[in-house]
Amino acid sequence: MSTCAECGSDVEPRFRFCPHCGRPQRTKLVEFFLPHDGVPDDARKALRVSRYLGTDGRPPQLRFSIWDDDVAAAAVSLDEDEATRLARFLVPAPQRGLLAELRTSLRL
Repeated sequence: MSTCAECGSDVEPRFRFCPHCGRPQRTKLVEFFLPHDGVPDDARKALRVSRYLGTDGRPPQLRFSIWDDDVAAAAVSLDEDEATRLARFLVPAPQRGLLAELRTSLRL
């Protein structure tokens, strides 16, 4: 068990944020994403996304890196505005139903 630097409460290692005060317990959060099964050339690759929380002299940022086996082949960091724009791009637009299309075309 570790101690939160903000409030002094005991925090289990599995927590990313203090359950008592909400302070980040890590300076970086990391997730790996596996490649598409239908693209054989990408079989040994992965996408690593790191969210730096803006501590230790590093500004808040989202960093993407492409890993080929155990080597980072490329990386790029996005600021919060670009990360938000990327999130909007990744979420599919809702499909307009037939009724909505009819209302639009009939100007109701």
